[in-house]
Amino acid sequence: MTMRAVIPAGGFGTRMLPATKSMPKEMLPVLDKPAIQYVVEEAVASGIRDIAIVTGRTKRAIEDHFDAAPELEHFLEQKGNRDALAGLRATNGLGNLIYVRQDWPRGLGHAVLAAAPVVEGAPFAVLLGDDIIVNPEPVTAQLRAAFERLGGSVIAVQRVAPEEASKYGVVAGEHEGDGLWRVTDIVEKPAPGEAPSDLAVIGRYVFTPEIVAHLRATEAGAGGEVQLTDAIRSLAQEQAVYALEFQGRRFDVGSLMGWLEANVAMGLADARHAGMTAQLLRRELGPHEK
Repeated sequence: MTMRAVIPAGGFGTRMLPATKSMPKEMLPVLDKPAIQYVVEEAVASGIRDIAIVTGRTKRAIEDHFDAAPELEHFLEQKGNRDALAGLRATNGLGNLIYVRQDWPRGLGHAVLAAAPVVEGAPFAVLLGDDIIVNPEPVTAQLRAAFERLGGSVIAVQRVAPEEASKYGVVAGEHEGDGLWRVTDIVEKPAPGEAPSDLAVIGRYVFTPEIVAHLRATEAGAGGEVQLTDAIRSLAQEQAVYALEFQGRRFDVGSLMGWLEANVAMGLADARHAGMTAQLLRRELGPHEK
């Protein structure tokens, strides 16, 4: 089954200011790659080649990153720096990237709707650039397999502590076994104590084409934002929508501590950097140990 993907990347990145004043948050590096490259690589590893990246007028660096850089390639060739050259060229062939300009960041639903001309009429995945999820089987591939088996939209969820639920969309549903739930309701950022469950929506989705019509029918709420959550709730009243407890470790790299955690954890897990990362941690933690 052919599937496309949407990566919303048009927001202001306010959780990472002032670093994101002039740099897209999606371009902040995790080890030696910008965060958005991990997300694009996940889509490609899940069998998706056509990827619409929704950007804004301050996000040109994203397009430049995935473009060819012949002068730099020539320089590296002349210097004999083969490792850097291989890493650089690897960004050039990552799928068929289509850039869509969002005129103003007006919510996740609005960003997905901006990509409708690219994905309309076919199933598609949505991958948020704030989330890097590490697992041998990519999370999007897990959702895609469930989608193809069930025939309905599938959203990724993970369990969170009650005090964390107000940061997420939270689903209510009927348990169908093996980490799968049929969604009966979904609430965006519920007030403390009012979450319908501990299943929080994480930034990966696979949708049937009908989600687009529900997005178009969704009215803007507070701050003029169109919420994807509202469209999912509406879709669930028309057809089956499922929530899948995915396998993998998720890092919220749109927040300072999440970004720092990703660099440390992925540094320790990467054979190229593990030794030096561990050494740096021991050195820095030493004065603080009792």
